[in-house]
Amino acid sequence: MTRTSFGEVFAVREFRVLFGSFALLVVGDSIKMLALSVLVYAQTGSPGLSAAAYMAGWLPYIVGGMFLLSLADRLPPRGVMVAGELVRVVVCLLLAYKGTPVLAMLGLVLVSGLFSPVFGAVRSAMLPDVLPGDAFVLGRSLLGVASAGSQVAGLAVGGTFLAITGPRGALVITAALSAVAALVLRFGLPYKEARGSGERGAVRTTLRVNGRLLTDRRVRGLLLAGWLPSMCLAGAESMVVPYLDGQGQAGVVLAAAAGGMAVGEFSVGRFATPPWRERLSWPLAALIGIPLLGFAAAPGIAWAAVLAAAAAAGLSYQLGIQRRFVDAVPEEVRGQAFGLLSAGLMSGQAVGAVLIGVLGQTIGPGPAIVAAGVAGILVALALGPVLRPEARQSLAR
Repeated sequence: MTRTSFGEVFAVREFRVLFGSFALLVVGDSIKMLALSVLVYAQTGSPGLSAAAYMAGWLPYIVGGMFLLSLADRLPPRGVMVAGELVRVVVCLLLAYKGTPVLAMLGLVLVSGLFSPVFGAVRSAMLPDVLPGDAFVLGRSLLGVASAGSQVAGLAVGGTFLAITGPRGALVITAALSAVAALVLRFGLPYKEARGSGERGAVRTTLRVNGRLLTDRRVRGLLLAGWLPSMCLAGAESMVVPYLDGQGQAGVVLAAAAGGMAVGEFSVGRFATPPWRERLSWPLAALIGIPLLGFAAAPGIAWAAVLAAAAAAGLSYQLGIQRRFVDAVPEEVRGQAFGLLSAGLMSGQAVGAVLIGVLGQTIGPGPAIVAAGVAGILVALALGPVLRPEARQSLAR
């Protein structure tokens, strides 16, 4: 199997366009949700509504993933991605408008977010076309690094913009970032026809193809392998703030987790050969849960940050299953398959946060984080037939 370098991946112009626009997207979304949360709290004084505003951008993934994903294969990819950025421009400007009521703000974010899984699915499905073979896995690795770095940068830059311009000014700046991304995509990517057929009924087609993907044993196993370990980690991260008793230092631990994810993605992508990435999938998935057991010792902020970073580094296990996922799904529904993977990931993280949050109310934040670690280890063991190459070979016989 031919090994590709990061330099070769970055030499592909279309990938540089996707990489740059993706980084702008993550930074912009981080600023937008932070600014919206601050704006809602300033107008209402309600912590609950402020938290709802911060999470509103993720909730529509469930509905959009269930009913609209077929659009990712039915429309030309460049146009869909540009449209996604222009929708963000309009939404941010409406949110920044002083006369927009709070409930209208939340409704606007929810409705516009229904199409977010489609926009993301198109981007993910285009990557194997731009980067064939092992280059695709390295491209996913670099996007993972960009995601982690951009989240940290978005929160840091967002805090600066909020201090200087206020939440409305920060939203206008976010709109400007999306406008730049739209121009980059429009003039940086070639036009390509839609991947799938023009079958009528987007909702009906989405439901049919989702059912087809979920009843395929191989695809279903890879989807669960992509969803469940991340669900356990998200549950643990949801307890960081209460674990530190609401102190502002929780941001240090969450930033360390993002840094650990970036280091893991880069290291496995850069230094592991393609066969070794597959062999490492199972131990790396188990790594997500093992460090969380250290919270049984009630560590302080420094050790909590180290443990969180080590657990998040385990997310690099996904690099070992990315190429197999591309090979497992039919090319004509690749966009919907990636959208289903992403929608399930977002939904699973929300479910994990809720479940561990409820548990934390009963047994306390520290023990709840340990419980998330135990769940992560059990999930990795259950996914052994999917994640371990030798297990997959025995199943194939």
